[in-house]
Amino acid sequence: MKNPMEMTGLEFLQAMIEGHIPPASISKTIPMQPTEISEGSVTFKAQADHNHLNPLGGVHGGFAATVLDSVTGCAVHTMLPAGVGYGTIDLNVKMCRPIPQNQALIATGKVINLSKNLGISEGKIIDDEGKLYAYATATCMIIRP
Repeated sequence: MKNPMEMTGLEFLQAMIEGHIPPASISKTIPMQPTEISEGSVTFKAQADHNHLNPLGGVHGGFAATVLDSVTGCAVHTMLPAGVGYGTIDLNVKMCRPIPQNQALIATGKVINLSKNLGISEGKIIDDEGKLYAYATATCMIIRP
């Protein structure tokens, strides 16, 4: 297996799905796992639980924001060559309805545009019937060595 720094973004994320690279540590805090990866597109499964509640007992908005930041960033990452990174510089999240507890949800990210210096992507969190819970757009700065 290649050194992770020698892998394209797509190869890196595919290796993560296959278990050759450990998942990001944020997935311990916010339970989410990539399930499908292709060039410019990612799908994760995510599920909020009792650890993600706000003081009123609902799922904190940061859960959706974190999941959406992950899928929009990973979508951009799939299109980057080896050794090139990214960082989110703007994340615009729209909460459409409360995120339910203990329900498996689907989060998708898709690249809208990629230039030399910026990647623009969109993400959404839906249930298995297609009901929209949250939507986001993101701008990522491309970080070249």
